[in-house]
Amino acid sequence: MDWLMGKSKTKPNGKKPPAEEKKQYLEAEFTKVRVVDFDLKELVLLPREIDLNEWLASNTTTFFNLINLQYSTISEFCTGDTCQAMTACNTIYYWYDERGKKTKCTAPQYVDFVMSLVQKLVTEEENFPTKYGKEFPNSFDSLVKKICRYLFHVLAHLYWAHFKETVALDLQGHLNTLYAHFIVFVREFNLVDPKETCIMDDLSEILCAPVPPTPAPAAPSSPNSAPSPSSHNHVTER
Repeated sequence: MDWLMGKSKTKPNGKKPPAEEKKQYLEAEFTKVRVVDFDLKELVLLPREIDLNEWLASNTTTFFNLINLQYSTISEFCTGDTCQAMTACNTIYYWYDERGKKTKCTAPQYVDFVMSLVQKLVTEEENFPTKYGKEFPNSFDSLVKKICRYLFHVLAHLYWAHFKETVALDLQGHLNTLYAHFIVFVREFNLVDPKETCIMDDLSEILCAPVPPTPAPAAPSSPNSAPSPSSHNHVTER
């Protein structure tokens, strides 16, 4: 069945929300784990020589691939039994079909709909043109915003429902870095409504704060040794 990117309501299903669980992903021992230590803001800024739409297309496609890969690491734990709805915090996400019919589905079904649809969209030349001289469609901006909104749903579900498995696989650093990079990017270009992302604001404020670089250890002094390089020359391999 073909699925359209209908508006996905982000509200509880009408039942009394359960008592809020302790958010393991907010604990300092986990939030401090990253795979990079540079300012992500610098990474998302539009380069002077690059067209805005080209930059949005490139980054959106990259985030789709990385989030799809991150989800695949725990997909065996995300089943119709363990995740009977697509949840994040006290929110249940619904899917809308081509006729606008609201559908409550399991998390793996929802993620499959998202990834299949986004894969189709980013590989269609009329939506994400790759040939020289071909213009982006007038609807490109709204298309990118819808894609990013759905990708946020997947990231939020990973933290809410599968952070324990992510830690067991020692992949929390990758997830934290991916999430922070994504949030900084969508904030820079206003791609996702803050009302949509507010359910994860507590995590966003922690992870999106610049991480101070770790000073290089001072070399032991020796009468014959040359002056040690300044710790300000610390280089991060990317």
